Amino acid sequence: MSPIIQGIITIIVGVGGCVGYFYFANLFLDKVLFPARGPNTGRNINRANMIRPWLFLFPAIFALSLYLVYPVIGSFIRSLYDRAGTEFIGPGNYIRLFNNPDFRQAFFNNILWVIVVPASTTFMGLLIAQLTDRLRWGGFAKSLIFMPMAISFVGASLIWKFVYAQDADIGIINAIRGNFGAEAIDPLQIPFWNNFLLMVILIWIQTGFAMVILSAALRGIPEETIEAAIIDGANPFQLFFKIKVPQIMGTIVVVWTTVTILVLKVFDIVYTMTGGNYGTEILPSFMMDFMFRDDGQATAVAFVIMLVVLPVMIWNILQARKEMR
Repeated sequence: MSPIIQGIITIIVGVGGCVGYFYFANLFLDKVLFPARGPNTGRNINRANMIRPWLFLFPAIFALSLYLVYPVIGSFIRSLYDRAGTEFIGPGNYIRLFNNPDFRQAFFNNILWVIVVPASTTFMGLLIAQLTDRLRWGGFAKSLIFMPMAISFVGASLIWKFVYAQDADIGIINAIRGNFGAEAIDPLQIPFWNNFLLMVILIWIQTGFAMVILSAALRGIPEETIEAAIIDGANPFQLFFKIKVPQIMGTIVVVWTTVTILVLKVFDIVYTMTGGNYGTEILPSFMMDFMFRDDGQATAVAFVIMLVVLPVMIWNILQARKEMR
């Protein structure tokens, strides 16, 4: 079958199925289950209105349960079995993981990513948003800074691979070193510091996202508060850090949390640039190493990643609830 026809059929079935579900669900609820007639009309209407939201939420709840809850439970159970998946070993896979120096290195590298990337991305995005709002050609500058968001992680990694290339005719770093008479090196093979070179790629990609969100938040600050601060004699630094930043702290937290969750899932950059070699292994790439040779340990790593992400998501939900009050 032609891909175009398949696409059309998928759209018709998908959209038609959604419309049909909501229509017939309402019909069944109002005409069959709780009909609005007879002596119990008022009670039936109230019951129908109580059930209706759950009826509409059911497809989403079912999909989340099938594709999120069930895999999480299944992965945890699988992580308690041996490599073949036949013998129950309890926390054996987790004990082996934490005794593995490579896992500890990957975990440490992930902590570095979580500390450096969200902080740098949010700071750069906030700084650029503030500076570009003062320029006539700020919109053009924002477009240029946002452009890396349109590039895939693999594509961005290949671009930066040229920047870090050992050949001085290609690599910018070695070209600069060559001008000062220094020998060419491979920056990606320098222990510890090569992790920061990989982080630069993600910061470069995500700064545009942070800039756009924070720029919109800065524009939403009431002018009255800024004018009052200026009248009180606040200098530009005080105006920015003591007046503007506190008023958009909720948006800053959202950007920070979004980038943090992305960092904990990043895999493409490390895999493309170093393959996890030279001390750049992180948890997702470490999990991939075991995926096809030890499924028990791979699912254990996946569960560890989920446990690391969970506090960030809970904290984000609590902050969102505070903002809604």
